[in-house]
Amino acid sequence: MPLLPPPFTTHTPRARRRFLAQGGCGLLAALGATRFADAATPVAHIEERPDLAAHFKDAGVRGTWVVLDSATSKLTVVDRQRAERRYSPASTFKIPNSLIALETGAVKDIDEILPYGGGTYKRKDWERDMNLRDAIRVSHLPIYRGVARRIGLARMSEWIAKLHYGNETLGTEVDQFWVNNRLQISAAEQVRFLMRLAQRSLPMSMRAQDMVHEITLLEKTPTHALHGKTGWYESPGFSLGWWVGWVAQANGSVQSFALNIDMHGEADVAKRIPLGRKLLAQMNLLAA
Repeated sequence: MPLLPPPFTTHTPRARRRFLAQGGCGLLAALGATRFADAATPVAHIEERPDLAAHFKDAGVRGTWVVLDSATSKLTVVDRQRAERRYSPASTFKIPNSLIALETGAVKDIDEILPYGGGTYKRKDWERDMNLRDAIRVSHLPIYRGVARRIGLARMSEWIAKLHYGNETLGTEVDQFWVNNRLQISAAEQVRFLMRLAQRSLPMSMRAQDMVHEITLLEKTPTHALHGKTGWYESPGFSLGWWVGWVAQANGSVQSFALNIDMHGEADVAKRIPLGRKLLAQMNLLAA
């Protein structure tokens, strides 16, 4: 698919409605025709990779995979239709939640100790106060709900709109919207948002973005730095798993990625990161 000039911006409500209303390829068509709002990185073309679908079959799951490459401006997709479909971000929202908390001063820095509020939980590692470094690592829902309450609904709504995050819908409960399916985002939108974060081109301070880079770092080698966050959304009769993030290569290029899969039990929960790593390896973005 050739690059489609001229790109349009999504900074205005009218432009965002046009972005969401495009026919044919939907969000991916819009991605193919637009620049990132804060990073001058056009999507040159979209490549569907049915060969990568074999990894989903081997894992016994259904899902989608999207990668955006800063070096080639190419969007790589497995299951294009599903890549456009919005779902609850679940715990992947801890990335923008952290950004907004740090930007607004609701949380001073990533070392501030935050209260979990007491009580008992199925996850015993949630039963203590901790900072954002540790809270994002153990996906501490009670602490991040408290962080959202500190931010408040008005500021949260303002920042979700500024970030053009998913459907930008919060509802009335500031500590529930990312787990109750009010806020939704597609895999295609995830990689767009994450590329802007990876390139530190969000409309936020460098300080906030640097700190979130630090707490999302999973591994660093001489060849790459891998950042990521999992998510798990559950509702009656439906369970969805996420793994999203980006790989910063030693040559300066960046690939943002988003995986989501249908999950049917505890065994599928553990498949998210290994499946994502296999996909990254086959694309020569990580060592096998």
